[in-house]
Amino acid sequence: MLLLHQLPNSPAYLRVKMWRRLQKIGAVPVKNGAYVLPNSEQSLEDLHWLAREIMENGGDASVCEATFIEGVTNRDVIQLFHAAREVDYVQVLEEARGLDDELKPASVDAGVETASIASRLAKMRQRLTDIESIDFFSSPARKPVDSLLAQIETKLRKIPIRKTQQQGDYSGRTWVTRKGIHVDRIASAWLIRRFVDPAAKFKFVPGKGYRPEPGEVRFDMFDAEFTHEGERCTFEVLIERLNISDRALRPVAEMIHDIDLKDSKFERPETPGIALIIAAICTANKEDLERLERGAAVFDDLYEFYRKRKVE
Repeated sequence: MLLLHQLPNSPAYLRVKMWRRLQKIGAVPVKNGAYVLPNSEQSLEDLHWLAREIMENGGDASVCEATFIEGVTNRDVIQLFHAAREVDYVQVLEEARGLDDELKPASVDAGVETASIASRLAKMRQRLTDIESIDFFSSPARKPVDSLLAQIETKLRKIPIRKTQQQGDYSGRTWVTRKGIHVDRIASAWLIRRFVDPAAKFKFVPGKGYRPEPGEVRFDMFDAEFTHEGERCTFEVLIERLNISDRALRPVAEMIHDIDLKDSKFERPETPGIALIIAAICTANKEDLERLERGAAVFDDLYEFYRKRKVE
C-alpha cells in the first residue's frame, strides 16, 4: 500500500505530526511524499485516516495498491523496513546494555536496586512489543535484543531479594489472581514485582474453583493466601503482612483503598484522577498482562512522585 501526499505550508506542526504518525504505524518512505506499508486491511485503514486528515488540513493525499516494475524492487522495500526497525531495535539494545552493566557482580555486591531494574526491564519489554507490532518482515536486529533481555531476566532471578522475616521466601513463585484485573489486583501485582520479587510471574484464572499448583501464591481471590481482610483491600494486606515499610506507599494505598472499596475513607484529591486512568487502561486493554504493564507504569511514576517529595 502506498500513501502519496503533499502537505500544505501551514499549519507548521502538521508536518511533524504526520511524520510521527507514519513512524508509529511503521510506514517507510520510498521517495519524497510516498510512504509504503505491506498490503493489509490494517494498513489500508491506517493510511486512509492519515490521508483524510491531510486533506482536511488543506493537503493532497491518495492511497493506492502498488506493484513495483522497474527501479525499486520488493526486496529493496523489505530492506527499507529492516533498516527502519533496526534503528528501533538498536535503541532498545543500547538501553538494555546499560541495564546489564548495572547487574555486573561488583554492582550487585554493592547493593543494586533490583526493583528499579525490573521496572525498567518491563518498560523495555513493552517497547519491544510495540516495535514487533510494526516489524512486518522479522528484522534480524530483533534477535540480539531478545537474547540480552532474557539474559538480564536470568540475572535478576539469581539476585537474592532482601526480605524481612515476615516476607519469607517468595522469590521464584507464580502469583495467581482472578482474570479481568482491575485497580487492586493491578496495584498488588505491581507491589509484588517492585518490592517482593522483581522477576515475579503472574497467572490469571477464573475466580472460583481454581486449585493452586506447587509454587503458586494466590492473591485477591477466594481462599487466597493474600486477599481482603476486614476493611483492608489486598494491596493494604500485602504491605502489612509482608512488612513493607515505605512512607511513599501510604498515599498510594489510600487511593487504592478508596477506589477498590468505594468507601471514601481517605478522600485524597488525587484519587478520582487515578481511578479514571485505571478505568481507561482496563477499557482499552482486554488482556490482563497488558493491563498490568500499563498500570505498573502508572504506579511506578506515582510512587516516585511521593518518594521524592514530602508525603502529605
